[in-house]
Amino acid sequence: MPDYKDELNCLVRSDDAVAFVIDILVTKGLTNADARLVGKCIVDADLRGVETHGLIRLPGYVDRLERGLMNPKPKIKITSQTSVCASLDGDNGFGFLAASRGMQEAITMASEHGIGVVSAFNSNHFGMAASYLIQAVDSGYFAFAFTNSARSMPPWGGRKGLFGTSPFAAAAPAGVGPPFILDMSPAIAARGKFRLAEKRGEKIPDGFALDKDGKPTTDPTEALEGVVLPIGGYKGSGIAMLMDILSGVVSGAGFAGGVRDQYTDWDGPQNVGHFFLAMQPGIFINEKEFRDRMDILVSEVKSNPLAQGHKEILIPGEKEAKLSEERKKNGIPYAKSDIQVFGELAARCGVPFVPFKRVSQKPSVR
Repeated sequence: MPDYKDELNCLVRSDDAVAFVIDILVTKGLTNADARLVGKCIVDADLRGVETHGLIRLPGYVDRLERGLMNPKPKIKITSQTSVCASLDGDNGFGFLAASRGMQEAITMASEHGIGVVSAFNSNHFGMAASYLIQAVDSGYFAFAFTNSARSMPPWGGRKGLFGTSPFAAAAPAGVGPPFILDMSPAIAARGKFRLAEKRGEKIPDGFALDKDGKPTTDPTEALEGVVLPIGGYKGSGIAMLMDILSGVVSGAGFAGGVRDQYTDWDGPQNVGHFFLAMQPGIFINEKEFRDRMDILVSEVKSNPLAQGHKEILIPGEKEAKLSEERKKNGIPYAKSDIQVFGELAARCGVPFVPFKRVSQKPSVR
């Protein structure tokens, strides 16, 4: 297989990438507004260096739309509600749409009552969890954003996929310092990284996955047929189970391996579940004091004496935010193999291909 790992030298402006997503999805029945929201979430992942949840996912979403497995025009609605809790039906639309609505509903309740919780069902893959954390933090709220996903990781000690690589994601605003934005998978690596490695002809690190027979493998194709391993052994497995409880068991969505794989299971909708919480930072102490105390915490973390081999201490989300600003200015790097995929998708959907600019220097990658 060709080796593309040194060919990340094609750049595209983020606005052009979003416009490309809009053009593609409108041909598949989405409204311009919904396509724009989906496009922004997808491209934001690439801006922040979370390429496994970026533009490379678009062909998979289009496949499910063309097979009638996702609703291009969902009527997302609240099915039950108290003053601080709501259940949201995603109507089998894009997970980005259900998640954005779910977090907004949580924020609205929190604005009046201090806290808001939304449980969503009948949804699909919602991309990068940080999208919804940023949505909350930008509005001034503390937040959780959880989801479950298709079986790809075994419980600790097992070899058959049961849990998804569902993120544990939380955020807190600060004062003058950067916000805390934690978006971490309970798996050693996202399966999307295996797909990228497979497409680019690369190996995956030892200890990341087991093949279908439960044996360790560095072959991404074998890993995709097998399982990814949890981070920290039983600890990552426990977090994955918690995500399935909060996102699947509680909501009424698929759970215990019942969420369908978006790439391989064509028998019906995914029925992904999500969980969102928004909370006013001043609910227990006044907001100014909270933000001042967050700034002290961030300062203490960043001023800790450096360990050997480290030049700087970054808080969760800070590296991604810096990379996003850089890529907004200089463009998002894509492998030539990815460019080919995007071009084929454009031709398939009958839309203009997003303009790319080739550069001589190697752009920064995560």
